[in-house]
Amino acid sequence: MKTSKTFKILIWQNTAKRKNNLAPIYARITVNGKRAEISLSTSYSIDSWDSKMSRAIGRSATARVLNEELDTIFANITNSYKELLKEDKHITAQSIKARYLKLDNNQMTLLKLDIYHASKMEGVLAKGTLKNYKATTKYITAFLNKQLKMSDISLQYIRYNFILEFEQFLRNKKNNISRQALKNNGIMKHLERLNKLMNLAVKLEWIEKNPFLNYDVKYTKYDRPFSSAIELQQLEDIVLHKKRHILVRDIFIFACYTGLSYIDLKNLTKGNLVYGIDGKKWLYLYREKSSTPVKIPLLYKALSVLEKYNDFHISDRLLPVYSNHKMNTYIKEVAVICGITKNLTCHVARHTFATTVALSNGVPIETLSKLLGHSKLSTTQIYARVLDDKIGKDVSKLQDVLNTDERNAS
Repeated sequence: MKTSKTFKILIWQNTAKRKNNLAPIYARITVNGKRAEISLSTSYSIDSWDSKMSRAIGRSATARVLNEELDTIFANITNSYKELLKEDKHITAQSIKARYLKLDNNQMTLLKLDIYHASKMEGVLAKGTLKNYKATTKYITAFLNKQLKMSDISLQYIRYNFILEFEQFLRNKKNNISRQALKNNGIMKHLERLNKLMNLAVKLEWIEKNPFLNYDVKYTKYDRPFSSAIELQQLEDIVLHKKRHILVRDIFIFACYTGLSYIDLKNLTKGNLVYGIDGKKWLYLYREKSSTPVKIPLLYKALSVLEKYNDFHISDRLLPVYSNHKMNTYIKEVAVICGITKNLTCHVARHTFATTVALSNGVPIETLSKLLGHSKLSTTQIYARVLDDKIGKDVSKLQDVLNTDERNAS
């Protein structure tokens, strides 16, 4: 492998971060013009630092100790560079930094990578997403312990067969660690998270290539359940007597006309209710799942629900939403009363908005994507089902056009 002729180390003081005439000291590694910097976790007096010599000035005990430490750091970084050369590894400023900090693939393991990812994603990913990563970690740990008889594994030993064996481990019901057995899509989700972890390792230059490169994540496609226009009307018209049924029905209807997920319904406050560009009431919020901004003009039936609960005064919440478990339990009871056999849940309301309320009434999929808070149009296309009655109407229009053409031709 061709070696670099431009490897340099600079010990320097970052005066931009000065505080009380003290500034932190960094080591800068440069390879082929590209840099990587390492904080040395120490600060020193700006007046007592020689920027040209990269040394502390004077013969005091403090200056002498610091200079000795800097010599050691310089030598260790140089040794890291030489080690990578001997191992015929790809030399970059980042790879030398990783070797010096003992974070390269010689020291990094799968579970250490997971810990690193968790520390960096705290506050970046939604709580639910972080929780899902923790679930994946539990399965990885169980797989390492039961299948491979080891507590951890070096990243450099993870190959394509590791993925296949992990998949088979997940498919074995005996290895299930949750209440519900994993189905195909749940298994694919765990593998998808592992894939993202390995992609992170590649970006950090802890491994050269992702072992998932030739692996296809295969999801089972399902028709997402939704309420038809007739069922939605049944829910709106049914006379209910129990308070919990009335409340949950109303919240479900509100979700059917706004497309909000359960957690976004739960988090709604009076501050989310604003007047839009058209002078009418809108909901402005950020989705809990993705932090994507969402702006929803309120349809009449959604407004009617808000008006019904206008006197709700618990904290600043906009609607009296039960826990997700209670919401799903009670809406099923309402479905039985209505004679609806579908398995209704809070998320069915979101699907109903996308399909029955929006798409079947001609709302463009690009607009729907914005209303649902999707960052990618491909996500919205999952909802882009064509309903039977719309097919019938469209074909009838086509027949009318053909009949007209035939009459004109004759």
